Amino acid sequence: MKTADRTVIESTHRTPVPVRRAFDRTRMLVAAYGALSTAVLVTVVIRAIAGQEVTSFMWGRSAGVLVSAAASYWLTGLAARGARWAYVRVRIISIVMPFVIIGIDTIPGLLPAWFIVMQAICAAALAAAAFVVNGPRLRAAFPKAR
Repeated sequence: MKTADRTVIESTHRTPVPVRRAFDRTRMLVAAYGALSTAVLVTVVIRAIAGQEVTSFMWGRSAGVLVSAAASYWLTGLAARGARWAYVRVRIISIVMPFVIIGIDTIPGLLPAWFIVMQAICAAALAAAAFVVNGPRLRAAFPKAR
């Protein structure tokens, strides 16, 4: 039995293996997104300590991407436990954020090349998660509520 907020995943107390594997893969990719986001922020900190030029935009950008990674990981965990609303948000974030990251970072003259490359790698990890979370296995596990 399913309700508007929960799916078969929670109600059966036993998640099908393909769905569990898809969520494990998604968690791994979102965790990689978080680890890479942390690396960007740490690089900004190290460069600032070393006296190299670091703008306030770079601070805010790297911190914001790290916060989005933490939120994405939290939502992925909730979705893995059957929360359809969290699954929908993970789907949206995993599709939109890579475009936002790349789109803003490639504004000419705004950021240095090293920062753009590091952020693009973060975006790639999340884009890979988008393919998994929007795949047929997870979409079938979270049918639209009627």
